Amino acid sequence: MRLAKKFYGWPEDAKFLVPDGVYDQFKNGVGKRGGKRMLRGKRNSPNTKAIPATRRPTHRIQTGKLPDGWDKTCLSSRPTPRVWRLAIPRQDVERAREKYSVDDRRLRRPRAFEQDESHLRGRGRFYANQYKGRNLHYGVREHAMGAAANGIALCGLRTFSATFFNFTDYMKPAMRLGALMELPVMYIFTHDSIGLGEDGPTHQPIEQLAALRATPNMLVLRPGDANEVVEAYKVAIQHMHGPSTLVFTRQPMPTYDRTKYAPASGVAKGAYVLADAPGGKPQVILMGTGSEVRLCVEAYEKLAAEGIKARVVSMPCWELFEQQDAAYKAGVFPPDVTARVSVEMASVFGWDRYVGPKGKIIGMHSFGASAPIKDLLKKFGFEVDNVIAAAKQVLGK
Repeated sequence: MRLAKKFYGWPEDAKFLVPDGVYDQFKNGVGKRGGKRMLRGKRNSPNTKAIPATRRPTHRIQTGKLPDGWDKTCLSSRPTPRVWRLAIPRQDVERAREKYSVDDRRLRRPRAFEQDESHLRGRGRFYANQYKGRNLHYGVREHAMGAAANGIALCGLRTFSATFFNFTDYMKPAMRLGALMELPVMYIFTHDSIGLGEDGPTHQPIEQLAALRATPNMLVLRPGDANEVVEAYKVAIQHMHGPSTLVFTRQPMPTYDRTKYAPASGVAKGAYVLADAPGGKPQVILMGTGSEVRLCVEAYEKLAAEGIKARVVSMPCWELFEQQDAAYKAGVFPPDVTARVSVEMASVFGWDRYVGPKGKIIGMHSFGASAPIKDLLKKFGFEVDNVIAAAKQVLGK
């Protein structure tokens, strides 16, 4: 280092040296221009009523405020006791996003695949010579898409990008920087598990959930039915100091009757009691995320018929749950109920904190395989009978 400094005529003993000329050049260039703009911004009254109507949308963007009444048109989905394809969360989120984005000029959507169900309908496409559209096409270039989403977010616009969940591997550097920079980017991921079936292990996510949950300042939401999708989107759009990752399944799922089960608003707390034992005194707790909540609910119903008192906990967002106080956490997971079973079609990494030493984790201990989805679910143990067997095992029955 000393020889390099000597070669370039730099003071050999100087550390972190910035010559005066650099400061002068910055002051007379970027600093001067920026100073004028800052001064102009200070002249704007903080009273939004004093701002001309034409500037209010821009002011709202600059201050990070959501439009008035943005959540008044929130969707709710009717219960579907059977498993209907209409209840696929990746489609539900499109419906929710369409509603939320009608009056929000900020929303921009980079997307990596030509999927008609994964863009803002009627909002146009953004091309090199046509700048009015909201949809940006990237092809199979997830890293570029994630980086661009970060850059657009730095301008005050809200961005969301969508692709298959397994391809977070390509986006991870950009997602990590978005979390580090506290940018409110929304990542929409579909095809979240071994449920891809014949697509095989190269496209079936295993370790991705654990990796993103380990990323500081990142919300990871994996909702369990259509109404949880809406609540997850509400959480994400209000989360202004970091990215939100919404993870959706490919396979069909039911929509729960919320007059029978707890309201989906519990998503805001990360985990909530979806179904409970009589008197709130469970013998065993069944917990899961996404499409696996269905397995817990069906196991709960069958265990009840056998006289076994169970509780179902839907856990769409670990990060939000960890932000709750000790009393709420104990209300969801009573310390004296040590018989617990978790179900998630992903790496088991991290579930031990909720299951405890006496519980059982049903998850993936390997990569997936290429086969029809029913064969895969049976092979890897994601069936109701297996959840029931695990519940009885932890109960010592």
